Amino acid sequence: MKFTPKKNEKERLIILGAGVMQGPAIRIAGELGFYSIVLDGSSQAPCISMADQFEKIDLKNKEEIEAFARSIQSSSSRLGILTAGTDFSASVAWVAEKLGLPGIPYESALNASDKSRMRACFKKDGLPSPDFITITEADKLTPDMPFPLVIKPVDNMGGRGCRRVNAVEEFDEAAQSAISFSRSGRAIVEAFMDGPEFSVDAIVYHGEITICGLADRHIFFPPYFIEMGHTMPTVIEKEKQDAMLETFRAGVRSLGLAGKDSIGAAKGDIKFTSRGPMIGEIAARLSGGYMSGWTYPYSSGVQPIRAAILAAMGRAPDGLVPEKNWTCAERAFISIPGTVKQIFGVEQARNKPYVKDLFLRIEEGGKVSFPENNVTKCGNIIASAPDRQTAVSTAEAAARSLLVRLDPSDPRTADFISLPAGRKSFPPDAFQLTDELKSALSQIPDPPANGAEYSIIPFPFFTSSGLRDYMGRTVEETLEAVRLLTGFSLPLSPENAENKVRLGRSFWNALIRGSYQGAVYYIDNRAGKK
Repeated sequence: MKFTPKKNEKERLIILGAGVMQGPAIRIAGELGFYSIVLDGSSQAPCISMADQFEKIDLKNKEEIEAFARSIQSSSSRLGILTAGTDFSASVAWVAEKLGLPGIPYESALNASDKSRMRACFKKDGLPSPDFITITEADKLTPDMPFPLVIKPVDNMGGRGCRRVNAVEEFDEAAQSAISFSRSGRAIVEAFMDGPEFSVDAIVYHGEITICGLADRHIFFPPYFIEMGHTMPTVIEKEKQDAMLETFRAGVRSLGLAGKDSIGAAKGDIKFTSRGPMIGEIAARLSGGYMSGWTYPYSSGVQPIRAAILAAMGRAPDGLVPEKNWTCAERAFISIPGTVKQIFGVEQARNKPYVKDLFLRIEEGGKVSFPENNVTKCGNIIASAPDRQTAVSTAEAAARSLLVRLDPSDPRTADFISLPAGRKSFPPDAFQLTDELKSALSQIPDPPANGAEYSIIPFPFFTSSGLRDYMGRTVEETLEAVRLLTGFSLPLSPENAENKVRLGRSFWNALIRGSYQGAVYYIDNRAGKK
């Protein structure tokens, strides 16, 4: 039977973070009857109003959090503390240990928060994990390991400062970036792991590890590792699932997160490489990225955050047996660099059948950039359906229907689309041309601007190529998005009428380079110069 008490203002739960990822924890705490107190360093955090009480405290300041928790402990009949989707699990563990609250040892939380300590634990216990070294600005050096390598800060999340390094010439710049994202000024350099990547959540209760979902992660845009979505449950073979989960459990124990008195959660990124399962990272918390709070509950009917809250409040977690077997797909949408002028298609995307949630990270007038980490995407769509194909196709179609028109005065967009299509660079071209298409593009003329209307010099080899952009749009869908945003006459017209501005190679280059955004930006600037 599920535990559902009445509201008790003396049963208090401290939640670190009042961002979107902590929203489910705040909501569920209220549903369970607990008095929620959220702590955040920003008084503008979006989910503050959901809580019973807010305190502005820097989440890195574990001593101040401890002092606050201690100040209310004596007047509480029950007190707990947790976080989800933040990298402050060590602060949670510190307070729990100091005040005798349910939790994990502080040293174990440090093992799961510091990637250098984490890798050392795995190495000591002989677990499958890549070779590594730790570097600082003072002793920055290229490791004696074969390329490719991966470099990342030891103490940050969301892919900030994380990238693949393919050659020694790339190392210094990547090292500097990773170190700049580290609170302690350190980065870890490790051997690259090949193969697909998966995410897993778990509840840990007195040494028992209960798995709460295994998802396929969809990673793109090297040399960075940008998660454009995840799908759960995974479709990898059962024996490989079992092998990865066994490795994950061993990793949780290696870090000291599953001792007989430990109460908390664990989140892992696991790769299935050519050598079998290897541990990417394990954190002492439930995941962000919409998995623990949205996609697993939609897929299974289980709310791992609810179980984590009960455990943090000294009660046995329940409700962890899946009630259904749906598929849930989360997909991101992104932008080329610029300033947001308008956002189109929000309601259309939100109202699609099987769409459960739409999260916007951008607003009109805000700056956008091509993502180099997982916190600079434009937004996310979540769809859930009885079958995988419906969930995936719905989420991807909804993500494609969201269109971001950029301000034509921002030179960052001009700089982006001015690079010749087909050039090897980051950010990549929206459409990846073959050598034959590159040659055909170079033959298209670039007429001068004149006249009162627009037409486009046709590029039939490209429009019929079957290529898709980095959001999965066909060329035809991309041109339709251009028409929708500009009112531009389509289909393409081969006539060179006297009253028409003909757009040639530069238009196609802008579209190939930046998809519909590049083409619309190009047209908007031409329109302003007529």
